[in-house]
Amino acid sequence: MRYQSEAQLEDGLVKRLIGLGYAPVTLPDMAAMRENLRVQLGKHNGVTLSDSEFAKVINHLDKGNVFDKAKTLRGRMQLTRDDGTPLYLRFMNTQEWCQNEYQVTTQVTVTGHHKTRFDVTLLVNGLPLVQIELKRRGMELKEAFNQINRYQRHSYWAESGLFQYVQLFVISNGVNTKYYANNRNQDFKQTFFWAEEDNELVTQLDAFADAFLEKCHVSKMISKYIVLHESDKILMVLRPYQYYAVEAIDARVKAGRKNGYIWHTTGSGKTLTSFKAAQVLIENPKVDKVVFVVDRADLDYQTTKEFNHFSDGSVDGTDNTKALVGQLGGETKLIVTTIQKLNTAISRDRYDSALGDVKDQRVVFIFDECHRSQFGETHKRIVESFSKAQMFGFTGTPIFADNAVGKRTTKDLFAESLHKYVITDAIADENVLRFSVEYWGKLKRKDGSLIDEEVPAINVREFYDSPDRIEGVVDWIIQNHDRKTHNKQFSAMLCVSSVDALIAYYETFKRKKDAGEHHLRVATIFTYGPNEADPDADGLIGDPDLNVADLPVDVHKRDRLESFVADYNAMYQTKETVKDSAGFYTYYNHLSKRLKDRDRKDALDKDRLDILLVVNMFLTGFDAKKLNTLYVDKNLKYHGLIQAFSRTNRILGQVKSQGNIVCFRNLKPKTDEAITLFSNKDAIETILMAPYGEHVGQFNAAVDVLRDIAADPDSVNDLKSEEDQLAFVQAFRDLIRLRNVLTSFTEFDPADLALGLQEFEDYKSKYLDIHDKTKADKADDAASIIDEVDFELELIQRDEINVAYILALLAEAYEDQGSLDPKIRDASQAKKKMVQDLLGSERHLRSKRELIEKFIEEHMGAMAPGQSVTDAFSGFWDKEKSKAIAEICVTEKLDPEAFKGMIEKYHFSGKKPLQGEIVSALEVKPKILERKSIVERIRARLLKLVATFDEGLGGL
Repeated sequence: MRYQSEAQLEDGLVKRLIGLGYAPVTLPDMAAMRENLRVQLGKHNGVTLSDSEFAKVINHLDKGNVFDKAKTLRGRMQLTRDDGTPLYLRFMNTQEWCQNEYQVTTQVTVTGHHKTRFDVTLLVNGLPLVQIELKRRGMELKEAFNQINRYQRHSYWAESGLFQYVQLFVISNGVNTKYYANNRNQDFKQTFFWAEEDNELVTQLDAFADAFLEKCHVSKMISKYIVLHESDKILMVLRPYQYYAVEAIDARVKAGRKNGYIWHTTGSGKTLTSFKAAQVLIENPKVDKVVFVVDRADLDYQTTKEFNHFSDGSVDGTDNTKALVGQLGGETKLIVTTIQKLNTAISRDRYDSALGDVKDQRVVFIFDECHRSQFGETHKRIVESFSKAQMFGFTGTPIFADNAVGKRTTKDLFAESLHKYVITDAIADENVLRFSVEYWGKLKRKDGSLIDEEVPAINVREFYDSPDRIEGVVDWIIQNHDRKTHNKQFSAMLCVSSVDALIAYYETFKRKKDAGEHHLRVATIFTYGPNEADPDADGLIGDPDLNVADLPVDVHKRDRLESFVADYNAMYQTKETVKDSAGFYTYYNHLSKRLKDRDRKDALDKDRLDILLVVNMFLTGFDAKKLNTLYVDKNLKYHGLIQAFSRTNRILGQVKSQGNIVCFRNLKPKTDEAITLFSNKDAIETILMAPYGEHVGQFNAAVDVLRDIAADPDSVNDLKSEEDQLAFVQAFRDLIRLRNVLTSFTEFDPADLALGLQEFEDYKSKYLDIHDKTKADKADDAASIIDEVDFELELIQRDEINVAYILALLAEAYEDQGSLDPKIRDASQAKKKMVQDLLGSERHLRSKRELIEKFIEEHMGAMAPGQSVTDAFSGFWDKEKSKAIAEICVTEKLDPEAFKGMIEKYHFSGKKPLQGEIVSALEVKPKILERKSIVERIRARLLKLVATFDEGLGGL
């Protein structure tokens, strides 16, 4: 079968772009690109730039990183011309975005670490703002993504760094086409298909070019729909459904004062959408103020920081209602506040005079999580208080007649839905994960006997809260938590029915931890008001009230929480308190931040929280990508159930393949009912993962495919062509993906699989051999079809197999090798073989393989009588590390003490050494043009040294 070649794909795309109004231009190298930039910028600004003037422009453009340059693009440069007159040079017209100069070029050559050529580049006023990477039809789209990542490492920064002005990347193999913002740290799962307004995907390259790359549209995306995220210093681009939602709100405000709501499923990025909507609306001269309203529980540090970066002073994080009244009555156009403060401001008579003028101004209110019960009362007060109010709501779970439970529906409050993006859309687009739901109504005691849940209804509450049952649930969690969270790579929440039940659960976990039965880090938070009616009765999630000062106090509960917070302080060396409202809110925010920060690159294991124990808090509006499991021991239904389940389904890498839900009550009817309400009855199979048996069948079918390519691990050696090796890599990768899902099921049994563990490990070793051979540095022209495949090595990392584990095996083998018992000698040989196999198959041990083998061959036999293997190895390891450091310092001409200082600093902070630190440690300072490559080489050698000698050692 013949595929359309990459060159044919490129040629067809360029012709289409020319038809869309792009002017073709040939720019073989960066010198030609700079000269073209001079002409295009001059044309856009109506001037001719001299050599000296343009040199100043290039110097201005060369400053900063990708984020800094995104700001430069959107600003103006004050250029002093040769005759002394000032010129405010504009790089892009972002207000009238169609009024720019557009060109298309191909195969621009840039020389960085390697000489590279970029497929198709779209130029706006001479700057490369859109980079398109193509792969021939039939190849994986991810290969184009990986290619761009290599360009970012090797070339984009080179030759004045003009390619760091790229705002959007487009990747395509003709059949599938995606786009994403220039953010070096993002994963392939953060790339997006474009879509029509009804969420119909636009995947073919030709159709994508017509819809997305049309001059005005792509300029609009760059000018209006890229967000400069100040906290993380990255670019973010809106997904199509976010774009259509903001456009719909903007259009409705321009057309009149009708309300509306956006139904976008939980986890799809509603906060970013509403943030961008607020940004867009304050640019409308007919709008006097935009008030963004959230629940206090959702106004965390990150949200506050982002809004204040965009509009300084827009968020007042205090409980001071007077400050909000001052904002409403003053000049602040964008206001971010809590629903609690807004209610106080508009319901108290003493604020009437201060709000007199604004009540007749055009004020647009945007409500986040508008399904919450409090919004009904607030809506009524706003209508009574503001004569020209216009309201928009965002929700992932609207209130319909079926789930209103005495409340007004979302349609009653906000009129029609302006855009829908339901959970089935998000799963189909891979923007959220599916749920893997397990129901464990029958609980086993430690002795294996069952706890009977078949009890009369009158005793249900007593049964669920019984110590015997709670102990059974805790034992189940202790036994299965590592399986669910991939050995604590992820965190979990346990939600229970009441504060009394929560206290019982926490104290059970604590008692078992003190007894040495587990090492899980458990924390909790709850409000300490007196008992009310059964909070679990309706299965909906109550709105958390963080202002505990307004609540009557149950002293016993407050004291219990204070003691639990003392445990937290001891665990993390903090000084939290919940004795007053301010302390309670601070503790709440610190818990939120601890869970959210787990997905940061600089996250440390000592800061890990394994299980957060809650009643209602954190079950709505809370996003933490490293949360993958929810244990449920409470009744849930309708929007309460979907909201709670959705805490687990944020996309993050390959290992997180689904959101795990473990129900200790029979919630299956309520789960099916909720899915039917918020999508449709046929969606149940789309939203929920297939059962364990079905995944076993898929795995075993994949084994058959693998064996057709290589009947056994040794047969992989016979795969000589790259095409055959690629087929093996793709087949085995399918297996490790499926195995990653299978191992998270509680009933997982390796015996169910058609590939034994040892044979799996042997195939894995061959897989890693191909990876190591292919990924080794090579000349730029030595292209390989395997080189662009993502091996997804995170799926086969096993941190518990470390050097300490290897040494323990060696010690046992060494001790038993002289035994008179042949069985013990055979076991000793088996352990030595296991060490060799592990050194070949475990990814993080492969860099240590030669050194460990050297220790075995040259040092173990010469150990002194009574000397432990660990002691002998430690001495050997320290000497080898010193030799490696000395070798780097000699070859790179580095000051040894300065280099050791960089290593220590990296261990302490986790931050790579800066360019200035490395340059100052060099005995001979490099030339400017050589500096970057030398610094990157030394930095890479430092990281490799640390990975080899300091990481994966276990308890050594």
